[in-house]
Amino acid sequence: MRGAWRTTWLLLAFMVVNFADKAVLGLAGPEIRADLGISRQEFGIAQSAFFALFSIAALGVSALTRRVRTTTLLLILALLWSAAQLPMLAGAAGFGALVATRILLGAAEGPAAPVAMHHVHGWFPHRERALPTAILLVGAAAGVAVASPALSWVITHWGWRWSFGVVGLTGLVWASVWRLWGAEGPLAPKARKEVAQTVQDTPDVPLRRILLSPTFLTAAFGSFAAYWSMSTLLTWAPDYLESVVGWDLHQAGTMVGIGALANGAVLLVHGLLARRSALRGTPPRLPVGAGAGILVALAGCATAVYGTTGSMAVRVIMMLGPMALAMVMLTAASTTCARITPPAQRGVVLGALTFVYALGGILSPLVLGGMVDSAATVSVGYEHGWLLTAGLLVAGGVLATLFLRPERTARQLGVPETASTAPAAPVAH
Repeated sequence: MRGAWRTTWLLLAFMVVNFADKAVLGLAGPEIRADLGISRQEFGIAQSAFFALFSIAALGVSALTRRVRTTTLLLILALLWSAAQLPMLAGAAGFGALVATRILLGAAEGPAAPVAMHHVHGWFPHRERALPTAILLVGAAAGVAVASPALSWVITHWGWRWSFGVVGLTGLVWASVWRLWGAEGPLAPKARKEVAQTVQDTPDVPLRRILLSPTFLTAAFGSFAAYWSMSTLLTWAPDYLESVVGWDLHQAGTMVGIGALANGAVLLVHGLLARRSALRGTPPRLPVGAGAGILVALAGCATAVYGTTGSMAVRVIMMLGPMALAMVMLTAASTTCARITPPAQRGVVLGALTFVYALGGILSPLVLGGMVDSAATVSVGYEHGWLLTAGLLVAGGVLATLFLRPERTARQLGVPETASTAPAAPVAH
């Protein structure tokens, strides 16, 4: 298991860099708009450009996991991140360059989460996947938590262009480390053909049956709502806290970072509880779908309070507490979709899941930016945006509570649970 956890920590760092890349534009937003002379709606276009190829790339590259080692794919993705960030260091790079580089960055980062999860699932049997999956998603929170104060400092002292340069160089460092230490796990589909057959091969299931199952559909919609919420906070929370609340950049960046830590704490606690339950062999008190759905619905209610209250103290409590519960859906969706899918098809299905939920990242910057710009006041526009986000979360939570049933779906599809033991020898890249 030593190699399994070393791989998990390396991929945690991978996800930290991934989400630091995403956070840059939101943190530098006011400075970028002032320097380039663009409106909030144009800024929303630049943010949405990141997702122009995000979903398509997630689906396409995830399909390659059946032919190309995930160690190689992860290395290529990290190198492309850096190549997309560094051009913004040039003083001549304007709005067109910003949009173009965000498109390239999104194409490189779209497959990151599904490929990383497919890779780490090759090291753990199903019952033990909740914690490593949660740790990878903690990287999303940690990326924002680390990036928010650090990049705010970079923006203040070196200018917004260097915030892109810093994350680009960090991506190169990670790629160098991965080139030395990255390896595939013994439960990876290709690895199982090269080591002792301790896990029987599972026949493919028609993708149509998996993708149209109630479990996949509700996992995808719930994840869409959770990702919409996360993207909204990443893109607009700094501007909201500056424009509506009256905080400065440092205060807003710190608050967004603390909120991200709350997201990470929720994910980690959820993963630890799931792992403890698996090791004890005791079933959870609630079905995984019902438990995640209730938490996401609560997050939706908290978002509504956050967007409508006049009390700053209540806003802080909502952002650092119940709003963070929405992140649980990303863990639940990934593990449940992996459960209903044969190992050889897992990368494709996780890519399809990402394809759907990433649409939230495409739409939320555009929709929220348009709502704020067209409203009578900035404050009213943001209030409507938060209420829309709350409605999506509540709907996603209710549907997950009713229909997210991975064990039942797995039985219907004929997908057995992965064996609890696996050969120890990794397959080097």
